[in-house]
Order: sequence, then structure tokens, then C-alpha cells
Amino acid sequence: MSPQVAGEGWDVLARAAAKAREAREESAVLRELLCVEVGGEPYALPIERVREIVRMCPLTRVPRAPALVLGVISLRGEILQVLDLRRALGAAALPPTRRSRIVVLHGEAGDVAGWLVDAVSEVLRVPEAELLPPPGAAGELVTAICVRGERFVSLLEPDRMQSLVAA
Repeated sequence: MSPQVAGEGWDVLARAAAKAREAREESAVLRELLCVEVGGEPYALPIERVREIVRMCPLTRVPRAPALVLGVISLRGEILQVLDLRRALGAAALPPTRRSRIVVLHGEAGDVAGWLVDAVSEVLRVPEAELLPPPGAAGELVTAICVRGERFVSLLEPDRMQSLVAA
């Protein structure tokens, strides 16, 4: 067998292996999640529910609003309610920092709200099979957890978050 023929055999084998790997990756459903930090812990939000991420800006307080409501902002002419994800998760309230961001989420019912987070870190691509049910004491906002490195990332449910304001 000549070296040329042997080389072609390996090339064909490598292409077949690459195609098989691509087919396996396509068959695994990947979820894209926006990873945010709150109280030093990582949380994730479904990227399809994130409308935009904005820097912290001055808030207008709303009289007699629940403690969860920090105030409202005008975002390109739209009045947007800003809610404190720290309080929703039971963490101590702290003033915003330079890394703080408002993550604007839209609910399935068409409602829109901004949620103040300590920081936005990255977009995760997680296979659906790696999203595990949360332990019993995870709280009503967490719908799944996944492992990233040595840390657990809790997936939050935007509609449950929005329902906290209505309650």
C-alpha cells in the first residue's frame, strides 16, 4: 500500500469521526443561560427571556411599593419597574456597585421588568441533560441546578420571579 493511499484512509476516517461527533452534539439539546452573580453566588436566567442588560442608572422611588421594588427607570421612553434580585433570593440588601447591572426580562404573559443583579458574568451553553432538579430546600425560584467547575449554578424561573411582585 502506498503512503498516499494510507493517508487518504486516515483522512476519510477523521472526517467520518468529525461528522459523528457533530451529529451527537446536534442531538444534545443545549440551553443558553445568562450567568449572573447575586450575593457572591452564581445564578442563571434563560437567555431567551433576557431582552437586554443595562448599566445601573438613577431610580425613581415608588411610594408604598413593596420592598422588592427598588423604583422605576425610563428606558428609551418605556417606564420599567426595577426589582431587587438580592431581596427576592433572601440575601442582604446592599447598594449597587460599578459591576451592578439591570437585566431586563420579559415574561410569557408579556410583562417586562428589570432585575438588579450584582454582576453579569457570561453566557453558558449547558446540555439539557446536565440541568438537574434542585434539592428540596432550593426555594421556589430555582427550577434546576448545574455544575460548572466546582460551583453549582442555580437556574431561576423568570415567571416565578415576576409573580413575587404580584403577590
